[in-house]
Amino acid sequence: MKVYTIDGLTKTLGEKTLFNDISFSIAEGDKIGVLGINGTGKSTLLNIIAGLDDYDKGKKDHPNDYSISYLSQNPHFNEDLSIMEFLYASESPVFTAIKEYEKTLLQLQNNPDDTEWQRKLMNLQQQMDALNAWDTSADAKTILTKLGLPDFSKKLAELSGGQKKRAALAKTLIETPDLLILDEPTNHLDYDSIKWLQEYVQKYQKAVLFVTHDRYFLDGVSSEIWELEKGKLFEYKGNYSDFLESKAIREENELLEQGKKESLFKKELAWMRKGAKARTTKQKARIQRFETLDEDVKNKTNQDSLEIELSGARLGKKVLELKSVAKSFDSQPILRDFSFLFKRGDRIGIVGRNGSGKSTLLNIVAGRERIDSGELDTGQTVKIGYYTQETDDMNDNLRMIEYIRETADSIQLKDGSYISAAQMLERFLFPMHTHGTPIRKLSGGEKRRLYLLNILMSAPNVLLLDEPTNDLDTQTLTILEDYLETFPGVVITVSHDRYFLDKVCHQLLIFKGTGVIDYYYGNYSDFLEEKEEPAELEVKTAPAPQHRPERKKKMSYSETREWETIEEDMEAAEQRLTDISSEMATAGSDFEKLRLLMEEEAELKTKLDHLLERWEYLAEIAEG
Repeated sequence: MKVYTIDGLTKTLGEKTLFNDISFSIAEGDKIGVLGINGTGKSTLLNIIAGLDDYDKGKKDHPNDYSISYLSQNPHFNEDLSIMEFLYASESPVFTAIKEYEKTLLQLQNNPDDTEWQRKLMNLQQQMDALNAWDTSADAKTILTKLGLPDFSKKLAELSGGQKKRAALAKTLIETPDLLILDEPTNHLDYDSIKWLQEYVQKYQKAVLFVTHDRYFLDGVSSEIWELEKGKLFEYKGNYSDFLESKAIREENELLEQGKKESLFKKELAWMRKGAKARTTKQKARIQRFETLDEDVKNKTNQDSLEIELSGARLGKKVLELKSVAKSFDSQPILRDFSFLFKRGDRIGIVGRNGSGKSTLLNIVAGRERIDSGELDTGQTVKIGYYTQETDDMNDNLRMIEYIRETADSIQLKDGSYISAAQMLERFLFPMHTHGTPIRKLSGGEKRRLYLLNILMSAPNVLLLDEPTNDLDTQTLTILEDYLETFPGVVITVSHDRYFLDKVCHQLLIFKGTGVIDYYYGNYSDFLEEKEEPAELEVKTAPAPQHRPERKKKMSYSETREWETIEEDMEAAEQRLTDISSEMATAGSDFEKLRLLMEEEAELKTKLDHLLERWEYLAEIAEG
């Protein structure tokens, strides 16, 4: 078994000590999620492990042939390359052969009668046979397709920023290293891509080390959690729920010593206990531990935790109304005769594919984008706070406390008392001794946290949040979610983060593209579950009450028939995949046959994944 170890790692950055004599090991099969507030050095740690950053002291040890692939938050690109060329930029023999084969195949498709290209393709097919490169090529195409990049010949220069990040993720995955390092891999991915990536990482045979804000992903993948805090590394066995349990206990002991009553992590754990995670099966002993912690939380008050229940500006009866609004860009409709009434207390999530117009709607509501027709009616008492994806208006030369005081020296709480800008900075995880730090010295995540606080200090009564989870750490997100629980105004948020949407929003606007928008009352997980139900469940003579699949007591007739044959269907699919592998090995230079076999293989893998999901679902009903 290959193991990567670091002993006694110390790293300073200016006057700040990021790591102080920390030690750890990464074994084959480990799935390690790294947590810590922005600025504690998560990305720096990944860079050091990947060999891209130096350190003051410490000793690394790993086998000589140990391989690492690293997806950074800001990967570099040669935009003259096509997606396929970028994927196979490595000079390994397998990648070189695949790269040449794909180029030649493209040329032959454009010039099918050219005998020179035909001869070259036959030679390359023989090389692919000798190197067993067909599987790698098929896997790469499957990964690109699953990540929403089906046109492999497209130039990187033609891609959006999010598409480039997905191409970089695909490149990292196909290298199949001993250690896969992923820094915020779910950014710019929609739900289907995140779900696929989670399954891919779960099945990955070697080690994975990753930083993510996506707590469902973290919970579903991790076998271990590392937490960076004040220069130390704390290791917790298990997933995010296990971490919350252990962290809550550790933090409770520390807080009791300080005479305080409540742990933020215990509140987070309580939500996990009664939220979407409660739909899955857990061991009885673990449920009892969760319930004990949950009861403790119910007996405590909120005033001793974060104390950021801000009063906000008074909101009148009239908030916002869009009436028959239309908006297009370059003849592409974004909104088409769209009407919607925003009411006091609304918590609305906006979901849909990139480019479908979600951020445009926020810009229209904020008055930053003109509409083509229709009417936007805004109440006189509305005061909008808009958390955008950019922070271009931040003056990097200001100190943190100066930046916040430009908005407000203090802010009123619900009980009528006031809290100072310095106290609010502390509550947003900026210790007192850091308040004089110039903004330019902050990490990207710290700037985003400061920007969020600045918006809340303006005491808005309508909050617009555009992808707030992309750059905020999990602890800051927990603080934001805790604040939104008691926020008296309206929250409208664009997000791909299922956990955040489940916890914050009670209603969804689903952007389907070309100006089509659907509505859904409920949280995001409920919506996704209903969307994924098989078609036969939707065809009923009378509407059935909405409920989750896990709560069903018995199977329908069609489900019973499906349960009787599903294992045979799975065996047949697995056998056909085995046969395809054998046929590909003997296909030689018959590239048309190989192409058809690869397409069939990709379809069968997708079908088998679906059958496995259905088997698990039906098995739960059968056992219940």
